[in-house]
Amino acid sequence: MGAIWSDENKYRTWLKVELAACEAHAELGRIPRNALAVIQEKADFDAGRILEIEATVKHDVIAFLTNVAEYVGPESRFIHLGMTSSDLLDTALACQMKEASAIITEDLQALVAVLRKQALVYKNTVCIGRSHGIHAEPTTFGLKMALWYDEMQRNLLRFERAASSVARGMVSGAVGTFAFVDPKVQDIVCEKLGLASTPISTQVIQRDVHADFMNALALIGATIEKIAVEIRHLQRTEVMEAEEPFTKGQKGSSAMPHKRNPIASENLTGVARLLRANAMAALDNVALWHERDISHSSVERVILPDSTILVDYALARLTRVLKDLVVYPENMRKNLWLTRGLIFSQAVLLALTENGMTRERAYRLVQDSAMQCWQNGEDFRDIIKKDAQVNKVLSKQQIDDCFDENRAVRNVDHIFHKLGLG
Repeated sequence: MGAIWSDENKYRTWLKVELAACEAHAELGRIPRNALAVIQEKADFDAGRILEIEATVKHDVIAFLTNVAEYVGPESRFIHLGMTSSDLLDTALACQMKEASAIITEDLQALVAVLRKQALVYKNTVCIGRSHGIHAEPTTFGLKMALWYDEMQRNLLRFERAASSVARGMVSGAVGTFAFVDPKVQDIVCEKLGLASTPISTQVIQRDVHADFMNALALIGATIEKIAVEIRHLQRTEVMEAEEPFTKGQKGSSAMPHKRNPIASENLTGVARLLRANAMAALDNVALWHERDISHSSVERVILPDSTILVDYALARLTRVLKDLVVYPENMRKNLWLTRGLIFSQAVLLALTENGMTRERAYRLVQDSAMQCWQNGEDFRDIIKKDAQVNKVLSKQQIDDCFDENRAVRNVDHIFHKLGLG
């Protein structure tokens, strides 16, 4: 990914755009065929020489064109014909973003595949669900993975759409009026480069499409953080239901040899913050003065390489973590019963109401029993079984049925089927 944003690849892409424009002009008869042949044969650049020229002219595109002209000779007068700098810069940027998008798409697909596999592996592994950080009701670890699988698929679809939208080029001249270039040139150039031809531009391609792309990256980061935060919680010593792989020879702390810290997940949480900040900068780039200014340029030179590199890194790292995630089903079961059956309070409530008790009375009765369990540590089922009001409505077997942890997996197959998970 980093190579895509190197100076060498940037200039190579610029040259590709300029050659495509020359070929288009030649097809339309504006450039002699023999001149095109010379340009195609001789056109080249030297990155060091470009920087040397730029130090004097203070303009990167002029420095590039000057250097290319040194290679081509007199026929270089046909290069950049009727174009403005942004025709070159924005079209080449679209090519680079298309290259970066292909890598990110592969990363997303790889992560989705791992999530799918892990969802199926842990489909029926019962664990406690939490709301507000407090034990709620049983769920399964596979459902956690399935949820992430579904969300990451949405990220993939969003990203593919945004990547397609930003892969657009223009060769429309100063302020975008095609005053000195045939509109057909733009269509030909974009077709050669595998880009969409922008139907209208000013002197730049409008930055809403770039902001859309960056927002898609930020959303990917948000889901990565969502998963990372969950892993960080599950790895806490008091919980220890799952943890990141800890490889042979790895050290957790310079001071405490026993430590195995969720460093990858913490790292990924930080990466997501950068992606969000960069997306905000991209939104600020949408509003430019009149037909064009360059306030967006300095921002994009940082946020586009940084964000694509960060997402590539983060997706690859999360994929490795999830692929080799260490899962502790026995701790999940221990935590499931940590509150001595309190998590089955809704089942008792519903059993009472379905057998004739009003909801208000049943809720008060069950809550009173739950508070007693919280306070004295007695088993919730035992408290319920000793309650005379409950015994008037429910049999011992009906009470025991309320404490069936497998109720959580009863409709898991339905959920997996809706997600397309076999």
